[in-house]
Amino acid sequence: MSTKATLPGALLLQGRGGIGKFNLAYTLAQALLCESPLDSGEACEHCGSCHWFKIGGHPDFRLLEPEAQSSAAESTGETAEQGKATDKKASQFITVAQIRELADFVNLTTHRNGMRIILAHPAEAMNVHAANALLKTLEEPPLGTLFILVSHQPQRLLPTVRSRCQKIDAPLPGRAEALKWLREQEVAEAEACLAQSGYAPLAALRLSAEDYQIKRRQILEQLGAPDRFDPLALAEQGDKMELAWILNWMQQWVYDLASIGMAGQARYQPESSAEMNRLAKAVNLIELFRFQQELLTAQRAVHHPLNTRLVLEQLFFSYWQLVNRQEAAYV
Repeated sequence: MSTKATLPGALLLQGRGGIGKFNLAYTLAQALLCESPLDSGEACEHCGSCHWFKIGGHPDFRLLEPEAQSSAAESTGETAEQGKATDKKASQFITVAQIRELADFVNLTTHRNGMRIILAHPAEAMNVHAANALLKTLEEPPLGTLFILVSHQPQRLLPTVRSRCQKIDAPLPGRAEALKWLREQEVAEAEACLAQSGYAPLAALRLSAEDYQIKRRQILEQLGAPDRFDPLALAEQGDKMELAWILNWMQQWVYDLASIGMAGQARYQPESSAEMNRLAKAVNLIELFRFQQELLTAQRAVHHPLNTRLVLEQLFFSYWQLVNRQEAAYV
């Protein structure tokens, strides 16, 4: 019996963002649609099907992703929340309309007399209505149809969607392996970028972009210097950056402050350990966790229309109140 014959109707590839899940799913789709696969199961790269993949228009393959992610055109296929800006006017969700457009695709005869594959990435970008629209097809997938759902946050998927998929856990690569790969990509500060990414190598590669790193340092230098921290000036400066970036930097900063305070170790910003150690000695942990909740609330609204400047002013002022008591400790 062939591998294709034993495949389920839907696969859920789940794991951390930035570790290459999309690349794996896309490669699998190409291999399954290849007309002359190698003995290893990999695509031949030469047949008509592989040619369609190279030009991005295979008639038996559909990629479902948010419009904003498509416009970002990220070759790695992972989310554009870190390291690259997205089109703020484009939809951040996979819509009901996109799901309904699949009706003809899954019910008509395939063009290449083989399988048809739908890749949804990230699957959690489907809102409730889109997920419910997909459920009917997942419950009774047409013969020869495979859904591949790639998810960075599978807990956000409807339980009914998860239950209809065969789950595959994508592990985080080892630190040594990830560093070796990043250095092969000529990433100058491989260790720092890997730490910033939470040890996800593809995300670390994106974070190594010079413009991104410059802006990140501008914000973190201020967070680490409460004696010259100016909430209004920093909000004006941050208004020219991506809000999602700043929220991510602040969440990582707060996480490391708490981590140093409780365990003496920074995860995301080891290069800022000196500044963070001084802050962590006197920051009130209860107030720090309250501020962390404020950041989480802002994170939930990051893709909704809002006044970025006002949001940043409030967050930076809250941070100033949190660390302002440190001034006496530096005298």
